Amino acid sequence: MSLLEIKQQVTRLSPEERRELNAYLVRLRHESDEGREALAAKMNDMDSGKKVTADELQQRIEARHGERL
Repeated sequence: MSLLEIKQQVTRLSPEERRELNAYLVRLRHESDEGREALAAKMNDMDSGKKVTADELQQRIEARHGERL
């Protein structure tokens, strides 16, 4: 199956199925060496005090995904 075929199939998914697919892709990214390193860097930033409030996080999610979680 080509990438184009996969993209075409994804457009036919329901919003819930797309969220599940997104969660799966995020998990795959975090399982890679590069993903683990990026996550560790983010956690180090948080440990050093670089954090956002729940409201700021919600605004970022809405800006990026156009939906409220």
